[in-house]
Amino acid sequence: MQFFIKIVISALIIAVVSKVSEKSPTIGAIIVSLPLTSILALIWLYSDTKDVKKVIDLSDSIFWIVIPSLVFFFALSYFLKHDMKFHWAMVSSGMVTIISYNVYIFILRKIGVGI
Repeated sequence: MQFFIKIVISALIIAVVSKVSEKSPTIGAIIVSLPLTSILALIWLYSDTKDVKKVIDLSDSIFWIVIPSLVFFFALSYFLKHDMKFHWAMVSSGMVTIISYNVYIFILRKIGVGI
């Protein structure tokens, strides 16, 4: 039952953002830019485990891994502005982001940041 509640709450947030974005992309972007998924994941993790160390580890990892995730939005915007079809732009942006994650994680490990 708890897993079902998590799914419903998460889905409601996505649905609300989608609907709000139809009327105001700016407000939709503000809502999406909030770390709602991260906050929910941290709450669910603590609720399930009561382990503060796991919450700290996840929080630290989220902090370090946010940077390459921004590449997706830049790439998507770039591809769409250059007349790439939406579905291909999504796939291409995803691939660029995967490459960015791998390069970024490689660099972090080289400089001693453990994630």
